[in-house]
Amino acid sequence: MNTRQIAKWMAIGLVAVASAGCSSWDTMSSRQKGAVTGAGVGGVAGAVISNGGVLGTVGGAAIGGVIGDQIGKNR
Repeated sequence: MNTRQIAKWMAIGLVAVASAGCSSWDTMSSRQKGAVTGAGVGGVAGAVISNGGVLGTVGGAAIGGVIGDQIGKNR
């Protein structure tokens, strides 16, 4: 298994975990919803930009989560 396949599976896993976290979406605050959504979108964007690189995927998820949290704070 090469690095590209591992990164792809990690991105899929990240989206699956983020989706599982949305199972209790109704009880989440707008900041939490923004952070989950931002992490999912950021992870996918990071994987695309870095051609499936693990660091790009994880970095994108982290940055997306922070941005989503800040956007959700203002709602």
